[in-house]
Amino acid sequence: MRLWGERGSSAPRTAARWGRRLLWCLAGLFVLTVLPGALGAVAVAQDGATGSSRIDGVAWMNVRDSFGVALADYTYISDKGGLLDPGGTIVWTVVGLEFVGYMIIVTTAIWFIGFALSFAWLDFFANALRGTAGALAGQLATPAVLITAATIGAFFVAWFIVRGFHARAVIQTVTMLAVAVLGPLFLADPLAAALGSDGVLAQGRDVGLAVASGLNGSTNRNPDLAVSTLQGDMADNFARRPVQVWNFGHIVDNRSACAAAWSSGVTTGDTDRTQRALAACGDTAAAAAAAHPSLGQIGTGLLLLVSAAVLLLFAVVLSYRLMRAALDAIMQGFMATFGFAAGGFVFGPTQTFLVRNLVNTGIAAARMCAYTVFIGVYLLFLGNLFQQARGQVLAVIVIAAVVEAVAILQFGRLAKGLTRGSDWMANRFSLTIQGARGGSGGTALGMGGGGGKSSGGGSGVSAIAGLAALNTVNTSPLTAWLAGRTVNPFSPLALGKMRSDRVNVATAASRLERHEWASLARQNWRLLARREADEWGGIHTELGLARAIKYLDNNRVPYQHISAVLLDAGATHSAVNQALRARSVRNETRSRNPYGFAPLQKAVASGNAVMNHAGTDAQAAFAAQAVADADSLARHTLAPDPGARLDHAFIARVEEHWDSDRALRANIRPEEWNSVGRATRTAIAHRLATDHFAIARAFNDHPTPSNREALMTSVKRLANLDHTVPEAGLDPWDL
Repeated sequence: MRLWGERGSSAPRTAARWGRRLLWCLAGLFVLTVLPGALGAVAVAQDGATGSSRIDGVAWMNVRDSFGVALADYTYISDKGGLLDPGGTIVWTVVGLEFVGYMIIVTTAIWFIGFALSFAWLDFFANALRGTAGALAGQLATPAVLITAATIGAFFVAWFIVRGFHARAVIQTVTMLAVAVLGPLFLADPLAAALGSDGVLAQGRDVGLAVASGLNGSTNRNPDLAVSTLQGDMADNFARRPVQVWNFGHIVDNRSACAAAWSSGVTTGDTDRTQRALAACGDTAAAAAAAHPSLGQIGTGLLLLVSAAVLLLFAVVLSYRLMRAALDAIMQGFMATFGFAAGGFVFGPTQTFLVRNLVNTGIAAARMCAYTVFIGVYLLFLGNLFQQARGQVLAVIVIAAVVEAVAILQFGRLAKGLTRGSDWMANRFSLTIQGARGGSGGTALGMGGGGGKSSGGGSGVSAIAGLAALNTVNTSPLTAWLAGRTVNPFSPLALGKMRSDRVNVATAASRLERHEWASLARQNWRLLARREADEWGGIHTELGLARAIKYLDNNRVPYQHISAVLLDAGATHSAVNQALRARSVRNETRSRNPYGFAPLQKAVASGNAVMNHAGTDAQAAFAAQAVADADSLARHTLAPDPGARLDHAFIARVEEHWDSDRALRANIRPEEWNSVGRATRTAIAHRLATDHFAIARAFNDHPTPSNREALMTSVKRLANLDHTVPEAGLDPWDL
């Protein structure tokens, strides 16, 4: 049965797996067809609202081809069909939507690459970064820190001399002097080497742009113009020529007159005029293709959309690498501040850390140069590829997409190679400073484990070291002050914890005072319990425990604290449980008639509870509760004035019949209760309450059958004289 169940359970898993595959296929189809079409529809709607063929969504990027035509002005030249040609209208509509979506993706990708190469994004926060780095250096580079670090470094020099390592002592001394000389220059502006106008990042970018421009046939050395030239070349390769091949089946730029005619036509947005101009320049094939659009152009558009998606991915990867190289250099500048302020004087991992920061800063410039040269070579190859297309539309589009995908993979390998070179250089410099001997396979202190993948830029050891360095900065008190008194500012809940800590600090005095008041209250409750229990034999007796609970309740002690107070006063757990049980039964069973006297109702309920629990292990606790309620009834029942005139005949009649509720109702009318004086009724109540307390106390002290019978009789008398309805007249406890 188990094997059959397992075989059967594989069917739902298989169905779910095929369902996921179908979902991914539909998502891919949506991205390649519906999404670009939606982008095109939105752009067409916007263009229709403005009365222009310009794609306003990307016009602000101002990306132009080498002829000076803005990509936002590109137009698909085609006959729009009409009422007599509905098929042509459908083809024009679908191709038009694909075209606008393709232009949005391509324009965005080209602008993204130019934006990353221009370093315009770094200008947004360069001044803030330099100011922050200057403030950090000002806090770290203090005489106390310098003297402490130099003293530790001098200790290592002395230690090497004592051990006979004179060469290491000399190298350590030279290193300390170099740090002391270069430190003030660096700490004056820690990020000048990274963010300065002549810094390593700018120099690496400029060299790379110069090489890339030269590869593409330009002698211009101005970085801004070089970026514009690269964008123009990319616009020609990915927008102008593919669009012409898509639109006409070949590149019309091969004829200068046709190139000018097409540029003028798409700039003005007049498709009919462009068709006539192409026919006039001698390119009749282009004019014929524009006049008769075909379904094949829809398929070509889908292939171009795939190519555009790969191009956009390449642009994102390139921009990410460029920005990461710049931000890595900035981070190394921040980290080097610690080295020049203190760590560079101390032998070992701290000096290695400083060396790695300096080497990585230089490698950042090499990355900028290598990445920019890479994009130049890539554009040169693609430019030649599109120039050699000669109408082979599908071949050039497929090859371009493959080249872009391969370029993304090669780009990652280039980045890893530069990282490995950076680690190798830092390790060799550190070995030289530490005076280590041996072959090239040695690893300096602070460089982590070597060999295999662990020496690469993406190694686990490097990641752990980076996390450790980040944690050191995160937990530094100086970082907390710089982050607005926020402890561990890099933590995800840092802001919330900062606000919580400030509230805790502000309310600490109030919470301490509340705690002290609660402590005084608990002490008062404990003393109250002991004092009242001692009146009736102590906290260790059932009677004393019942009295203690009664007075704790009278003083509004929270119920959840009563057990703890009694246990702290000296009672046992079992005794507390039984006492609270007896009080709970009394509360649950007493009458809550609004016309009754509450102490009387409690005394009756606790007396009946004694009868119900006679002979059980809780009898003593219930008897003590009955005594406590009887005492309360006696204390809350008024005695008649000493000189009051009493109706003794009425009192005698009541005493004659008070053991039977029927006899009382039959022999004493409500009018008599109402007409007799208050003193007479009070005398009856006082005698009953006093006698009941004595009877309950006698049963508690000696729980014999006769005492239990007397208690039961007293409880019945109390119940008989408790008038629960106004029609029965006033009872002895009514004033």
